[in-house]
Amino acid sequence: MYKIQTLNKISSRGLELFDSNYSISDSIEGVDAILVRSAKMHDMDLPDTVKAIARAGAGVNNIPVDECSEKGIVVFNTPGANANAVKELVIAGLLLSSRKIVDGINWAKTLTEDIAKTVEKGKGEFVGPEILGKKLGVIGLGAIGVMVANAAHALGMEVVGYDPYISINAAWGLSRHIKHAMSLDEVLKDSDYITIHVPLLDSTKHMFNKEAFSKMKRGVRILNFSRDTLVNNEDIINAIEEGIVSKYVTDFPVEGVMNNESIITIPHLGASTPESEENCAVMAVKQVKDYLENGNIVNSVNFPVCEMAWSTDCRVAIIHRNIPAMIKKITDIIATEGINIQDMMNKSKGQYAYTIIDTDAKVTEENINNIRKIPDIISIRVLEK
Repeated sequence: MYKIQTLNKISSRGLELFDSNYSISDSIEGVDAILVRSAKMHDMDLPDTVKAIARAGAGVNNIPVDECSEKGIVVFNTPGANANAVKELVIAGLLLSSRKIVDGINWAKTLTEDIAKTVEKGKGEFVGPEILGKKLGVIGLGAIGVMVANAAHALGMEVVGYDPYISINAAWGLSRHIKHAMSLDEVLKDSDYITIHVPLLDSTKHMFNKEAFSKMKRGVRILNFSRDTLVNNEDIINAIEEGIVSKYVTDFPVEGVMNNESIITIPHLGASTPESEENCAVMAVKQVKDYLENGNIVNSVNFPVCEMAWSTDCRVAIIHRNIPAMIKKITDIIATEGINIQDMMNKSKGQYAYTIIDTDAKVTEENINNIRKIPDIISIRVLEK
């Protein structure tokens, strides 16, 4: 029996995938895995029983990933599960950045007398350009970036994308009409609109700063539905005042960007659809179940992708540091019992590695303990089909 804790309200469509081998708890005591959305986990004391944490969403800033890695806790996210929801809001933001829709609606709400005549007289204050034929620069071609690029092209925009790390799957999904820029500067200098879809890393924090804005066309419109700190707020305010940026649409209302008529702040609605919440929950639950039951890892932010079909009824799953000769040390111990290895897979990600070994007989508790004593072994599990 596996015990699962939910830190936030998780869609019932996902939770119902847990069968009778699982129990859902509000308590962290003795849990095997945790499902979370936005709850802050950095101050939580995670028990040794926790094997996995699944974030029903893409970002994992609320999870102590480094601490989890050292404890052998696999942290999953659900990339792409909310991609369509975010894509739709980005397209809405694209139109909001051009057509002064928000300003016009707010003005119309103030009208009380002779409304039709006043509207005809005053609507000229809210003129904005069409997006047809304009150039959109898409920074980051992951699941969301690809969908935004394709949708914008379908609306008649010229679209150029930049992503030096584009995955094969993303490339397959990208329309052949999307131009792939060779450098970020190429996108910055030519785009009428720029939309940001990159993860928040040390290397990307404040990547949209004074230097970046100085390379852009005057009057450019910026969309940020990824992470607030990708944009330096002080620098974009200055770029607005200098006439470089004509409109900034962000899904992250924070201090420094509020109450500016050239900035539209949306209250973090990117993934706020019932479909998105269901998709994220379903993906998170499936990934947790596959790891707990089969030892497979898919969509982990701290450990490598590693999935292997069962070839026997016994499986050993080991998390260890990515250093030389680890596999030999592990297999030598298994061989002392005369047990054959039927199949094996080893993958690494940075300083960590993960090994799955299928054996033709069950490995004894004594040998499991001997493997556990190998320096740089972080965790070990024995699974039976």
